[in-house]
Amino acid sequence: MAKRSNFKLTESERRRRTFSESFKIKKVRELETGVAKISELCKAYEVSDASIYKWINKYGIMKDKKERLVIESESDTQELLALKKRIAELEQTVGQKQLLIDFKDKMIDIAEDLYGVDIKKKLTDRLSNTSGSTEKK
Repeated sequence: MAKRSNFKLTESERRRRTFSESFKIKKVRELETGVAKISELCKAYEVSDASIYKWINKYGIMKDKKERLVIESESDTQELLALKKRIAELEQTVGQKQLLIDFKDKMIDIAEDLYGVDIKKKLTDRLSNTSGSTEKK
């Protein structure tokens, strides 16, 4: 790899220069094959690592692949499946409890209509008396 240690470019000169597509592709291939490292290219050509990452995204072999491979151990997979199963069981239990609550509320409404007594009001009065302080009078 050629090095440009003979002279340094000024900031304005670095901003005005452009690299050809073939040059960028060649450098990305060097990175992918392990011939060069990003830090080496940054030093050799006085270019930022952000620019090199842009080259990799644009010209790299993996640029068109949108899939990501996640590697996890078998125990992680089993734990995840067990947690999902537990969540499903809890959701089912909550659903059943909600049905029971709705059923009891409907039964109270029917009983109130049938007997002409306000059961909900009496129930809340009784609860408020028992939830007070526990001090002896």
